[in-house]
Amino acid sequence: MPTDNSGATAYPGRRHPFAALRRRAADLLGGPHRVRVVALLAAVLALNSADTGTVGAAAAQIEADLGINHAQLGLLATASSGVGALATVPLGVLADRVDRTRLLALTITLWAAAMTAGGLAPGYGWLLASRLLLGAAVAASGPVVVSLTGDLFPPADRASVLGWILTGEIVGAGVGLLVGGEVAALVSWRAAFLVLAAASVGLALAVWRLLPEPPRAAARPDPTAAGGGGSADRLREALSDRAVPPARDRVVTDDPNGWSLRRALAYLLTIPTNRLLIVASAVGYFFFAGLRTFVVVFAVRHFGVSQTALGALVPAIGVAALAGAVLAGRLTDRALAGGRLDVRIVVPAAGYSLAAVLFLPGVWVTSVATALPLIALGAAGLAAANPPLDAARLDIVPGRLWGRAESLRTMLRLVAEAAAPATFGWVADQLGGPAGRSSGTGLRNAFLVMLVPLLANGMLLLAARRTYPTDVATATASDRAGDGGPG
Repeated sequence: MPTDNSGATAYPGRRHPFAALRRRAADLLGGPHRVRVVALLAAVLALNSADTGTVGAAAAQIEADLGINHAQLGLLATASSGVGALATVPLGVLADRVDRTRLLALTITLWAAAMTAGGLAPGYGWLLASRLLLGAAVAASGPVVVSLTGDLFPPADRASVLGWILTGEIVGAGVGLLVGGEVAALVSWRAAFLVLAAASVGLALAVWRLLPEPPRAAARPDPTAAGGGGSADRLREALSDRAVPPARDRVVTDDPNGWSLRRALAYLLTIPTNRLLIVASAVGYFFFAGLRTFVVVFAVRHFGVSQTALGALVPAIGVAALAGAVLAGRLTDRALAGGRLDVRIVVPAAGYSLAAVLFLPGVWVTSVATALPLIALGAAGLAAANPPLDAARLDIVPGRLWGRAESLRTMLRLVAEAAAPATFGWVADQLGGPAGRSSGTGLRNAFLVMLVPLLANGMLLLAARRTYPTDVATATASDRAGDGGPG
């Protein structure tokens, strides 16, 4: 029986319905192997985001069933993120030292157990305890995904690849809001949790069997790899051509795997650009965590639409966010190839600033027709910041420290995410009062207040333009010294 290149059976005059889509994805990402890897890593991020999105979508049902208020609902997300912040650092150490795909599969299995416990919770205390277990399990995903991305893809392609991988966060949030919300409305919020638990089991098996564990080739890209090495590492070559010197006192000449955790974290905090990028990421995710937790409750009460009608509008926002992430990644890499060396800093700064400016009228107006395009474009700006920001972090950190660097960033991000839902809920309760709770005025005012740090975030990030070239040169010298080459 004839087959096509993908292994699917081919029949004269008949096309597989997904063949063209597979070919297009392979062309964009550099081959079917890359498509599989990107899809699995995106699915890992999607699962985490879908869980939080489901909590937000089922907020009304959870509050009514368990008799809790906004602040207690926010505490569910806060508890998960808080425990994750504590667990992510030791898991980041493991990401630098053990088989990452096995670690990821194990933690996803723990996700499934935590989600099942949450779906069966008889009361608020049990549900809160299940969120603590979930937070500990989720903590491995950030360091492992970033570390694998760094070793599987060459530097010149990372923003584009991360643009696709990070769509998992957006798709997951959308699935949580839409599917989780519909299941919660039609069946129960418990059923929504159990659906996610079943999905977790399937993903754990897929990661175990299909995700490759690459060699830790962090020092220099393999010149034989597709798109890697040689002229592909345009950033580091350009800095070399411009004679940008490394900070010699920060060049790593020994093996960081022999370092204590304290020494590793202290070194990572001496990288000026890394400090700014960590803060920027934490502020961005703080706003996103509050938004996804309360967006359904806010939209239903502020715009006066039903949850079912809202489900028809959410895809427009999701598509805009997806487009923002993917296009930002691709355009950033193209601009880098064209010689714009600070583009991985400028694009996130513009994305955060644009998001704040667009969300302001989008949250204020009461007409859903007017608000929808503004909120959609604001979501695109918020999503556009992440791929180049993540690629920039890989640029400035020696490859042998990627897992611990991402665990530090994830820890502070999760602290911000832990604080966000409870903070948004508390501010909404304080600014809205009894009447504002039912009308959505309290949540509207909370969103408006939280736009101030988001706008300041974009301005702060521009300061990294001055330190970024030196930090990239320092990471390059450290990797070469670790390879035995000249520092």
